[in-house]
Amino acid sequence: MEQRRMGRTGLKVSSLCLGTMTFGWSADVATSFAIMDRAVEAGINFFDSADIYSYWIKGNKGGESETIIGQWLKDRAVPRHEVVIATKVRGPMWEGANGQGLSRAHIVKAAEDSLRRLGTDYLDLYQAHYPDDETPLDETLAAFDQLVHDGKVRYVGASNYPAWLLMKSLWISDVQHLTRFDCLQPHYSLLHRSEYERELEAVCHDQGIGVIPYSPLAAGFLTGKYTRENRDPDTSRSESGLIKRLVDDDRAYDVVDEVRRIAVVHDVPLAQIALAWMLQRPGITSPIVGARTVEQLEETLGAVGVLLAPEEIASLEGLTEKF
Repeated sequence: MEQRRMGRTGLKVSSLCLGTMTFGWSADVATSFAIMDRAVEAGINFFDSADIYSYWIKGNKGGESETIIGQWLKDRAVPRHEVVIATKVRGPMWEGANGQGLSRAHIVKAAEDSLRRLGTDYLDLYQAHYPDDETPLDETLAAFDQLVHDGKVRYVGASNYPAWLLMKSLWISDVQHLTRFDCLQPHYSLLHRSEYERELEAVCHDQGIGVIPYSPLAAGFLTGKYTRENRDPDTSRSESGLIKRLVDDDRAYDVVDEVRRIAVVHDVPLAQIALAWMLQRPGITSPIVGARTVEQLEETLGAVGVLLAPEEIASLEGLTEKF
């Protein structure tokens, strides 16, 4: 597994990041443990979570994913320095006016709660999950800065930030001498390119920001499980907004057909072609791959060894330039 620098920082992470949103949701504790075991065995040292995973499930209250990771770290006696743990803050985690957001009040308590659930005394990467229009950026950044100075957080990042807001955040960090966002987690895949490539890609390249895209397989669409004949499979992701848009878009199936053709040439699963394309894009640090089973994870691991030819990349990008 290749190790890549996260942007301009000295931190090195595996070129695939294990997304843990499924833990405590569609993957039970035993399955989650098995997925993490296999990920580490394959050389993945980078795990991404969020405090809200998975509060949307009946009976859950948030923090389930972090708790399972913490249990695994303790059960497997994993040396803490060997794993890079990222989590996120912003969503609703407790009752009351300050139960969500990016205020100092919310961030400080949420960080302590995440540390407790994970059973660790520091977070390698702490990310603003999505913007908070009601909190000044300098308050959010000052709270992150204090956590870094206290030794509870090592790097900070942003997720789902538009380019203008990311640049404004970097400017505030610069002029107020605060810890800056050194990582961006954008929504990005062959079937969702413009949101990142239009402006964010140039910002990240110019400012030396690491990029760890989520949903690089377009919620499973690029694995080939959706077809023109079967547009609504029974899956936990079938209700996502992205899938709703793609299942009725014939252009998306044309893309999958091309991914399948290239996968046959390389004799690999379709998922590895979609990930290989992303890994060859400039500036990408580590796509986030999630899995409900060990078998699903296995389908993605070989992507790091797939080298697409220039004409294959050109073909894929020609078909997806409008997405």
